[in-house]
Amino acid sequence: MTPTLRTARLLLEPYRPEDEGAEGAEDAEDAFVALFQDRRVARWLGDGRVAPEAEDRALFGRIFTKVYAQGLFDVWAVREGGRYVGHAEIKPTEAVGGHEIVYALAPHAWGRGLGTELAEAVVGHGFGALGLSEVHATVMAANDASLALLARLGFVHRRDIEEDDGSTTRCLSLVRGDRARGRERWAAEGAR
Repeated sequence: MTPTLRTARLLLEPYRPEDEGAEGAEDAEDAFVALFQDRRVARWLGDGRVAPEAEDRALFGRIFTKVYAQGLFDVWAVREGGRYVGHAEIKPTEAVGGHEIVYALAPHAWGRGLGTELAEAVVGHGFGALGLSEVHATVMAANDASLALLARLGFVHRRDIEEDDGSTTRCLSLVRGDRARGRERWAAEGAR
């Protein structure tokens, strides 16, 4: 079962079926769909296109009927002060030959360091609870913000994938022992 994770400002918790349509509470499905329907977010996910809303609703449903039901991998709703601000996963992926972190934040949460907190929490879970020796990420080559965030955490570019549409996806990796060195580099850059 997906555990709850906490950072200084974020709560990563499993999506809850009772959130669906709950009166007086933010509807988790609607918040998830709104995140994935936002063009500013969707441009960096998958093929970069906004999927039809019905597909995003079906994807949300599969979190319960497939991912959680079969224990496939960990998926979280990301909240700040009780408000839904994003989505995160860590899952085995053939494209990288290991476990990949996936994260998305709503635009209102950008630019405040929450992406770093989120990525650190998911990577920490991978190295800690999951016992992984290496964690991967795939990022569109044009996504400078995410590439910079991952580089600060110590992720290293391993290879590129040329996509069918002509775009490039960067494959990055972080080996467990390299994490501390990455954080030291980030601290040194922050002191400048």
